Amino acid sequence: MSIIEVQNATYYYGGERTVAAVKDVSFSVEEGEFVVLAGRNGSGKSTVAKLLNGLLLPAAGKILVDGIDTADDARLYDLRRTAGVVFQNPDNQTVATIIEDDVAFGPENLGLPPAEIRERVDWALAAVGMSEYAKKTPFRLSGGQKQRVAIAGVLAIRPKILIMDESTSMLDPEGRRGIMELLHELNARENLTIILITHFMSEAVNAGRVIVMDEGRIVKAGGRELFLDEEGLKSFGLDVPVEISVANELRRAGLGIGNVMNITELADELCR
Repeated sequence: MSIIEVQNATYYYGGERTVAAVKDVSFSVEEGEFVVLAGRNGSGKSTVAKLLNGLLLPAAGKILVDGIDTADDARLYDLRRTAGVVFQNPDNQTVATIIEDDVAFGPENLGLPPAEIRERVDWALAAVGMSEYAKKTPFRLSGGQKQRVAIAGVLAIRPKILIMDESTSMLDPEGRRGIMELLHELNARENLTIILITHFMSEAVNAGRVIVMDEGRIVKAGGRELFLDEEGLKSFGLDVPVEISVANELRRAGLGIGNVMNITELADELCR
């Protein structure tokens, strides 16, 4: 069974129900998948992220997360333990002045014994490469380091699903690369299901699957082949990475360039 099932979900902001932020959206995610939900601002992708975690409830349709109906108030506690969310601004998720205390906040609220909390905090900080900062304050960290601490705080709850809601949009390119490398490592090593919400298509190239939203609907979905339709992606406000664009242009010019996803693959194809 899929770990996420979104069945004809619709959501409206405000009480008039005239304009839907999400319109009859359906998709599923298997356990251990790395799925990118991409789209321009206002496409509805962040609304879907909040629907998956039960922060919002669909006006129509149904969403099941690890078998839990997100509309079931009695299971909301279990839902939040299953699907953790890291938001855009890590400062908004900071609750303590010492990093290890911040990471411990979630496990403490689960009522876990101190020894298990200690083990989870140490594991989560090690998982994101921040163990040496455990006793420091988060307010002197770089943006990328703060986001790693925010991820550690969610990991300490031991969720099955990690939802990254535009979590790299405030970072510089180096910070984004670091977070993306971390996410792929967690996905591979821990079999953690990753849902990445982004408008940076450079972050989507190594995902198992990409779902593109526009005006509240799913308009495209697929894997590597999705990036061949450069004009189609541009029509939805998304740009492909420059190396993919170069490969597409060379292919249109008659060169036998394969479907490349990064600069290394492009170099290999050119050498071939």
